Amino acid sequence: MKIRYFAWLRERLNRGEEEVTPPAEVITVGDLIQWLRDRDEAADLAMQKPSLIKAALDTEIVPHSTPIGNAKVIALFPPMPGG
Repeated sequence: MKIRYFAWLRERLNRGEEEVTPPAEVITVGDLIQWLRDRDEAADLAMQKPSLIKAALDTEIVPHSTPIGNAKVIALFPPMPGG
């Protein structure tokens, strides 16, 4: 699957996207974020407050409890200011 990073996540990780193959125990978006943090020091630092990270599976914004299933693209981004 492809992980795309946006805004300051992209800047802090120094990459806009990457291809990953998570292990079978990575089931939800929250599991994926934790797995990314566990395998990469830069990701761990960038996502120190995982509850702030928003996610989209194949363009649909979802909560961290959502199973990743067969998603082809998962976008991770920080909260966006808005009015």
